[in-house]
Amino acid sequence: MSGLADPQDKRVWPHAPVSAWQDPAAVQGESRHPVAAPTPPPGKRADPRGHWFLLAIGMLLAAFALVLNGYVTNVVGETRTVPPTADHPSRQLAEIRRGGPVLNLTGGEASSARLPDRTIALTFDDGPDPAWTPAVLDALKKYGAKATFFTVGSKVAEHPELARRIVAEGHELGNHTYAHADLAAVPGWRLRLELSLTQKALAGATGLHTTLVRPPYSSTPAAITGPQWESMKTLAGEGYLVTLTDLDTKDWSRPGTRKIVTSSLPAGGRGAIVMMHDSGGDRKQTVEAVDLVLKELTGKGYRAVTVTKALGMPSAQQPAGGVERFVGSALNVAQRASGWFTGALSWVLVAAGALTLARLVFFAVLAWVHARRTRGGRRRRGRAPAWPAPPPVTVIVPAYNEEAGIQATVRSLADTAYPGPVEILVIDDGSTDSTAELAAGLGFANVRVIRQPNGGKPAALNTGIAQAGHELLIMVDGDTVFEPATIGRLVRQLSDPTVGAVSGNTKVGNRRGMIGRWQHIEYVIGFNLDRRAFEQLDCMATVPGAIGAFRRSALVALGGVSTDTLAEDTDLTMALCRAGWRVVYEEKALAWTEAPTSLGQLWKQRYRWCYGTMQAMWKHRRAVLDKDPFGRRCLGYLALFQVLLPLLAPVVDLMAIYSTAVGDPLPVVAVWAGFVAVQALTGWYALRLDGERASALWVLPLQQFVYRQLLYLVVIQSLATAVLGVRLRWHTVRREGTFGTPPALVSPPPAPGART
Repeated sequence: MSGLADPQDKRVWPHAPVSAWQDPAAVQGESRHPVAAPTPPPGKRADPRGHWFLLAIGMLLAAFALVLNGYVTNVVGETRTVPPTADHPSRQLAEIRRGGPVLNLTGGEASSARLPDRTIALTFDDGPDPAWTPAVLDALKKYGAKATFFTVGSKVAEHPELARRIVAEGHELGNHTYAHADLAAVPGWRLRLELSLTQKALAGATGLHTTLVRPPYSSTPAAITGPQWESMKTLAGEGYLVTLTDLDTKDWSRPGTRKIVTSSLPAGGRGAIVMMHDSGGDRKQTVEAVDLVLKELTGKGYRAVTVTKALGMPSAQQPAGGVERFVGSALNVAQRASGWFTGALSWVLVAAGALTLARLVFFAVLAWVHARRTRGGRRRRGRAPAWPAPPPVTVIVPAYNEEAGIQATVRSLADTAYPGPVEILVIDDGSTDSTAELAAGLGFANVRVIRQPNGGKPAALNTGIAQAGHELLIMVDGDTVFEPATIGRLVRQLSDPTVGAVSGNTKVGNRRGMIGRWQHIEYVIGFNLDRRAFEQLDCMATVPGAIGAFRRSALVALGGVSTDTLAEDTDLTMALCRAGWRVVYEEKALAWTEAPTSLGQLWKQRYRWCYGTMQAMWKHRRAVLDKDPFGRRCLGYLALFQVLLPLLAPVVDLMAIYSTAVGDPLPVVAVWAGFVAVQALTGWYALRLDGERASALWVLPLQQFVYRQLLYLVVIQSLATAVLGVRLRWHTVRREGTFGTPPALVSPPPAPGART
């Protein structure tokens, strides 16, 4: 044990330099070892709050983007055409059905108009479309023809440059609603909204408004239904000139170029409004037909003009006001952004889902490999050599105000079945209760209680390391109890000289309540199963403070337990791995710990864990450049699965709620059930490996509500705290004294003389 401090030296090791992450006094402690933090500077809150407002704003913006995109794509507010029914038309409607395609309903009496002879107005609905509208415009330009485009507002917002080209080339714009809604099937407010949004989109794209409108799903005057007639009267009340058609080519059904041409040609030299489409699918036949129709009609002396030009009316396009242009531009940008956001989010969610499933399956396979290779004491790199004789061990118990459970902890250590010498050091870190008296009062000869002023858990551990009389150290929290065989099982892994630390298997002792059951599932699946995989990958991130074994010489070489972070166990483990030591997992070394019993206490614990882990990741960020792959594997995994994916979780929940509310909930439920099923299967295997009952899985579906949200909100809180540079105070977790009476053991202690 050369190079170690004198075991009789009572001095406490000096603290390591404190990083810029924390105030020196603020890092010297742990949830049960708080140290009074200095008053933060004015304007620096000890616990940030403003980010919750920003999160709420972000969620509202995300919800707005989803709703806007859903509205544009007819997911939200979807309309279906009203099927035709037998009606009894009024005299006025009967006259309109026999009239022309342009309806003026703004006066007291309805009137209609037809185009003069040898005049044709080609009209195109549902655009603009980036693939087909330019082709149509090119065909029109070839013959010097002008046309009227009844545009869908959402597509104008998506492709404003096409709307500008239409205007620049002398064509006319009309209103075809914003989301191609059937105006006969929507209430009055939706009808007016559809028209208004389209006008704003046009104003933002071209600086113009239009007085022409064509209702979607309309055709010739003779086909007007009663509901359509009522909606047209509302359109007239808004100041629009309703434009139907004489010749409906039905090109949307792609009947063939020749049929489209035939249905586009008026008979007997009469004038006509022709309805075609420049969007909504493959419009190759339409583009070909436009060229043929114009070629034939030009030879017959027809002129192809806009609707208003054909009727000798002023242009339907009027300049929009400055406010309308600004609002329209904002709407167009918002729509494009919502489309981009929704598309990106869909890909991100697919990637996140695939990564999560892949992680579960991959880690389950690695755990299976670990279980096979460690059966009978074998490790991944061969069988660890046996100790020639049980080596002496020092157990260090840092304790601050642990009177509720300290006796159960010390008793479980003193009653160990380990055959070698065991020294137990209880480091009372300035407790204000009777922790020290209760520990000393047990009267065990191998238990020594050392008192020191409150300096925090790292300081208490460093005191224990300095006072330890042996090379092999075991660290255990003051609220944790060991099983009799645990020390022996930890120590046997240290017989391999390449192993610098051993992680034990932490169990939740107070698992009767729902919160306790949730944590029990998390410990088995999220912690213990992962540690099997981490050992296989040589990237163990944390030896838990509740149960871990170390070489004292390795800790001395590192300068002791660092005070740089709030997660001293993660920081220490990463440092050991970077120093070249192997860190392994001993699944049979069981320790029972007391988990938080309320959501508030759980929040405090996980807040410290998460923030401390981020500190450790930042401190060891240069590990990604090391030759050893530990840094890339460990930090990459933590950054992806412990930081990035939890940040996406609120949006995942929001999208699930949105999809359930506006669409068929079955796909959402099916995806959710699929994830839960995979988790349950993985959980069943993890419980089986740990010798636990699979009946605990009944709480797994419920874990997706409240508990899961709390965990990802903790990540958001921790990240905000780190980014804002706010000092995090130590959070005290209340102890309930779960192990006042030692828990029932899950495995019997070995027989005297048995190898452990």
